[in-house]
Amino acid sequence: MHLTAIDEAPMSRFHRKLAVACSGGPLLDGYLLSIIGIALAGIGADLGLGSTETAMIGVAALVGMFFGGLIIGPVTDRVGRRVMYIIDLAVLLTASVACAFVTSAWQLIVLRLIVGFAIGADYPIATSLLTEWVPKQQRARMMGVLIIAWYAGAAGAYFVGYVLAQSAGHGAWRWMLASAALVSAAVIALRHGTPESPRWLVAKGRPEEASALIAEVLDVRVSPEDLVAAHSSTARRGSVAELFRGIYLRRTAFCALFYTCAVIPLWALYIFGPTILGTFGLGSGNLSNLGSALITLLFLAGTLPAMRALETVGRRRMITWSFAAMVPPLLILGIWPSAPVAVVILCFCLYGLFSGAPNILEWAYPNELFPTSIRASAVGMAVALSRFGAAAGTYLVPVSLTHLGTGTTMWIGAAITAAGWLICLAWAEETSNRPLEEAGATVTGGTTATPRPGKAAVPTDAAPLAE
Repeated sequence: MHLTAIDEAPMSRFHRKLAVACSGGPLLDGYLLSIIGIALAGIGADLGLGSTETAMIGVAALVGMFFGGLIIGPVTDRVGRRVMYIIDLAVLLTASVACAFVTSAWQLIVLRLIVGFAIGADYPIATSLLTEWVPKQQRARMMGVLIIAWYAGAAGAYFVGYVLAQSAGHGAWRWMLASAALVSAAVIALRHGTPESPRWLVAKGRPEEASALIAEVLDVRVSPEDLVAAHSSTARRGSVAELFRGIYLRRTAFCALFYTCAVIPLWALYIFGPTILGTFGLGSGNLSNLGSALITLLFLAGTLPAMRALETVGRRRMITWSFAAMVPPLLILGIWPSAPVAVVILCFCLYGLFSGAPNILEWAYPNELFPTSIRASAVGMAVALSRFGAAAGTYLVPVSLTHLGTGTTMWIGAAITAAGWLICLAWAEETSNRPLEEAGATVTGGTTATPRPGKAAVPTDAAPLAE
């Protein structure tokens, strides 16, 4: 028994608390990216913003997330998960409070860059720590919790924005932006006392500390010698350059490309739901907003069955089936842009339901396909590259709707999703129910999915062979 002590451990109060604490990053991501949209009207009036300044404030957090993931991922692999676990949120808290006192557009742009940087930094920190502690049969479920937290943060932002707009009067936008500090403080309190990752400790030549930590947290005795032996076969130097060599190059490309193909249509539907539904004849009033709210709810609902299916059916099957199932609803809307309202809503809802597995695997795959020494770097790279997809979905959709029309826009979304399906068909690997050391090794192959109670395990689709 060595690192399997972590993989085979039963879910405990420690694991659940860790999952909630790690969810703070996605929750703040959803909150901060949503609250700025509500606050911008008041900001523009008070600070006299032009269109360029408004756009820069809106996009600043996305730019910050790009650099946060790109830079802090490798730092986390070097100095540890626990060290960075609190620092990034302390920076976010400070920047959020400072937003309440800005007097010019450039001050707010800089602070939103810092806020985005801290959020982008938290993803590789928190998801790596969570992945390296949770049992192997719970990894997809825990990543699903992070996605749920994102939607909860977005919903909370709209609620807080509405309440403050009604009660705080002039300058309510300052309170809206500063309100993230309260959420940050709560998450910091939850994270207090979180232990370091034993896997990271072993990778850094500190097996005695890892052994003591596993005994303290999981009440399992593992000798330092066994931990070293378990790690030696998958030990890596930890250079970011490894992400672009051999099989890890293919895995980096896979994570970046499927992530981008998923996030462009999804982000477009999420942000521009009312606008798109309006082009299908739902108008621009409450009916359109109600339809958009329903779609958002379905995005969240789609993660719930996917959390279990990713363990019982398998990662590879679920992501390929999901991408394939996401294409027809967009094709129908492309072919039939004058479809009845019921058909439009049904197609959008089906897309939202089928998107559950890719949403979860956007975080699970980068954590599972790379070894401990470069895991946070891989997640950071995925976060950074995904911002291009988010930006494309945000800025190109209204242009396409205006100049190409609704039908063509849906065709483009279907083509991007179909490209994601082909990428998954070619490169997706099976990592469910496998120890992290095995999933992140340079030699891969098919494995078995976790069986349902009372049923034997069934082989999943074979993963592509390593180079």
